[in-house]
Amino acid sequence: MSTAPQVAASHTLAEPDHPAVGVATGLLNSYVPGARFLGTPTRTLLGEGVHSEVPHDERPPALRVAATLAAARSAGHTAPLVMGAIPFDQDAPAALAVPAVLHTAPPLTADPLVALPADPPSRTDMTVHQEPAPEQYAASVAAAVERMWKGEFSKVVLARTLRIDATDPFDVAAMLQRLARRDPSGYTFALPTGPDRTLLGASPELLVSRHGSRVVANPLAGSVPRSDDLAEDVRRAAALLESAKDLHEHAVVVNAVEESLARYCTDLTVPVRPTLVRTATMWHLSTTVTGRLRSPDTAALELACALHPTPAVCGTPTDTARRVIRESEGFDRGFFTGMVGWGDADGDGEWVVTIRCAEAEPTSLRLYAGAGVVAASDPEAETAETAAKFRTFLGAVGARL
Repeated sequence: MSTAPQVAASHTLAEPDHPAVGVATGLLNSYVPGARFLGTPTRTLLGEGVHSEVPHDERPPALRVAATLAAARSAGHTAPLVMGAIPFDQDAPAALAVPAVLHTAPPLTADPLVALPADPPSRTDMTVHQEPAPEQYAASVAAAVERMWKGEFSKVVLARTLRIDATDPFDVAAMLQRLARRDPSGYTFALPTGPDRTLLGASPELLVSRHGSRVVANPLAGSVPRSDDLAEDVRRAAALLESAKDLHEHAVVVNAVEESLARYCTDLTVPVRPTLVRTATMWHLSTTVTGRLRSPDTAALELACALHPTPAVCGTPTDTARRVIRESEGFDRGFFTGMVGWGDADGDGEWVVTIRCAEAEPTSLRLYAGAGVVAASDPEAETAETAAKFRTFLGAVGARL
């Protein structure tokens, strides 16, 4: 018999007058590999056990999830919720399940205890392999730029990976702690994707959320690494807001998001100019798109699948960009640049672009980072951008390039 979900965290509050103190970080502290953790700006979720898994078949992901949630509700699960990950290739097997027990809490940013530092990485022997080598990646960028000048396509997102091998098993729970406490206002996740395999990361980018009839998307495109020097950091942020190359790249993504959501939404609001979002390592151009659903039957995951892949993770035209990615990258992206998130039986949910992430196995990690390549791109600058994006995870591991 399945276990009904718990809809409140099972941790004792330190101070009754401040109900958020210790609740969200309590869920973070309770995470163990095999569980499902997701921290967003609206909530903190910890799923334990499996009530039911979403099957892999020919149906679109949104239909499979809806059927699984309906079956869970019929089986007595009073408030079923799916958590998990969908790959870059939506036709590939996903890792989605209804937890047997669900703990919820306010967002990590509402918990003052999140400001307490995580334990630093323990020392261990690690070997870092860059795949492909930086020079090879830069050559792929240069080749793509040359093809764009010939008019074959207008943008492609090219990625590279790092493989980190260690003599001792990685402490996945400790890595999650460092990711969450470093950027608590983002989207932090740790989700099982196979036996002894965990997808974890800290993404800054909301693909789409739905709460009732309200829809929000927050595409990010156009980036620059941050600086430890305050004056230089501010200069870089200001320059990004005026960069013709980055503004063009950003506009392409926003236009694609607006076009996709217009089929499902009314009252779409799209700001004329982007603003800035910062993480611990990067500045990003950001636009928040909002709208109202035309139909209450449209679930958050259906919207996410309609948006994915945006030009921010693939390119444009989409089919051509996919082909260039296959020809240029030389590896399977798997869950990288797919989506992670949650969805409930009422259609509400939050789905996030799977970036700043890694897949962890006992003694190995596979890290991913990509950069948007347009005709004005400089191969060395794009290589440096991917290196800066790797820093999010390298800091959690205690490794360096």
